[in-house]
Amino acid sequence: MSHQPAHQPVIDGFEFASAGAMQQGVLPLGGFPRLLDLLASDAGEVAYDVKGLRDARGRPSLRVKVRGTLALRCQRCLEVMRFEVNEEEMLVLAATQAEIDSDPADPQTPDRVLAGKEMALRELIEDQLILALPYAPRHAACAAGVVGEDEEKPLPFAGLKGLLRGRH
Repeated sequence: MSHQPAHQPVIDGFEFASAGAMQQGVLPLGGFPRLLDLLASDAGEVAYDVKGLRDARGRPSLRVKVRGTLALRCQRCLEVMRFEVNEEEMLVLAATQAEIDSDPADPQTPDRVLAGKEMALRELIEDQLILALPYAPRHAACAAGVVGEDEEKPLPFAGLKGLLRGRH
């Protein structure tokens, strides 16, 4: 897996949001160092679309969209599996950590992020990709625990049944 840093798109968060600016592009998966440890392969790219706007309360925000196919390792059979990511998230900008901390925690509200004069879009995109990953990726057949038609699923405590009957 290559670990070459590619072009680093950077924005001034508040200015970008206030102007209603938009930036889109495609980045190689190999350019996301935190994500690489979670992938079976760094082959491929992710498309992104970031738009500056104001949320319902008038706060500067970013709408981040990411799309791509990631190669993950199935946690049951350990084979490579394709995982489609098509995520869209609203991020409300904050000037300080205290501003973020003063908001009550509510899973129904958009996430808050610290804004700055130099916000690396690559890191925002990488965060969204990581958050989109399943905790324990599995193929659909592996998740269902499919057993062949001619096989019977063994019951782990079936042997104890006879022992318990002998005692009663």
